[in-house]
Amino acid sequence: MDLHIDDFYRDAAQGLVMLYQSFPRPLTLYMDDFVGILPPDEVGLPHPRQQQCLSTLLWLASEGYLRHHGTLGYTAVDQAELSEKAFVRLSSCLQPLSAELASLPASIRRVQGSLAQQLRQHLKAGDSERLIAVMQQFFSMGR
Repeated sequence: MDLHIDDFYRDAAQGLVMLYQSFPRPLTLYMDDFVGILPPDEVGLPHPRQQQCLSTLLWLASEGYLRHHGTLGYTAVDQAELSEKAFVRLSSCLQPLSAELASLPASIRRVQGSLAQQLRQHLKAGDSERLIAVMQQFFSMGR
C-alpha cells in the first residue's frame, strides 16, 4: 500500500485549505502544524515525515498551485500564497450538488459546495477516501 500517497493528498489538502483561509494574505506554513513535532532521525536530519510534507508543498509550488518566498530550512515554507489557478479551483462548486445543498440559497450553496469547504470537512472528519477523491478532482480540473 502506498501510504505516502495518502499523506501527500492530506498534506496538499491541508496546505491549500490553510492558504485559502488566509487568502490573499501570505502565510508561513510550518511543518509542525501538519505532522506534529517529530524527533530528528539518527543523523540529525528532520524526520522523514516532515521532509515528505515539505516536499509536497514545494511540489504544489512547482506545479503552479502556490507561490512562496523560500523555505525556512526544513521547518517551513515562508510567505506562501495561493496562485490564481488554485484559488479558482478551490472556490468552484462541486457538481452535482447533493439534494441537501441544492435546496439552500445560492450564497450558501456557493460556500458549502466549494472544493475548499469539502476539503475542510473531510480533513476534520478524517475521511481519507473522500479527501483523496476531492483532491483528485482538484488536480484534474482544467485538463
